[in-house]
Amino acid sequence: MKIFYGTFVFLMLSSYCIAAPKPSITQGPDGWTVDVGFEHPQQIMLQFAKEDKAKRYWYMIISLTNKTNRDVDFYPKAELMTDTFEIIPAGRSVSKSVFERIRQRHEGKYPFIESFESVSNKILQGSDNTKDIVIIWPDFDAKAKNIKFFISGLSNETAVIEHPIVKDEKGEAKLVFLRKTLELDYALGGDPAYRTEAKLSFEGKRWVMR
Repeated sequence: MKIFYGTFVFLMLSSYCIAAPKPSITQGPDGWTVDVGFEHPQQIMLQFAKEDKAKRYWYMIISLTNKTNRDVDFYPKAELMTDTFEIIPAGRSVSKSVFERIRQRHEGKYPFIESFESVSNKILQGSDNTKDIVIIWPDFDAKAKNIKFFISGLSNETAVIEHPIVKDEKGEAKLVFLRKTLELDYALGGDPAYRTEAKLSFEGKRWVMR
């Protein structure tokens, strides 16, 4: 039953992704997308005073530069998705002390790094206003062999499609609002029992509507 359900979910999600529109190749006069740089995900182990075991966290540092001709609004969202059907929102069960430890680790290269949860909702124009942001997730399923990171809020491009399954109270297809989203894909190697030694292999990036 579990195998059938997993297969059903996978097929449903696959069909949903196929139905989604692709981002525009050339944006209109009112469209914008910020320039994005990123460092590959890293892990950090932390043990807190009231807990017996250390906890593992994964994080990614992104650098956003607004090269448009205007200041832009920034309302980001980030999720980690595994090939075992686990979806984890950024910041879930992550205390401020985790960000502080990461900030200390990278303060030489990123002296003004900001937390994803507390970053301001505006990106000003120019390279002098580049934002360096750390995005943090708790550890994920040890059986996962592939993980994807989805980061939205980097563009104002949106789309609306009809949900292939869910209906509203009138029996009509429910509308789904999509945003242009950066997808980063990684393969995860190594024995799950030795997660500290796990190696991520970058498989590529692309823009999707999600």
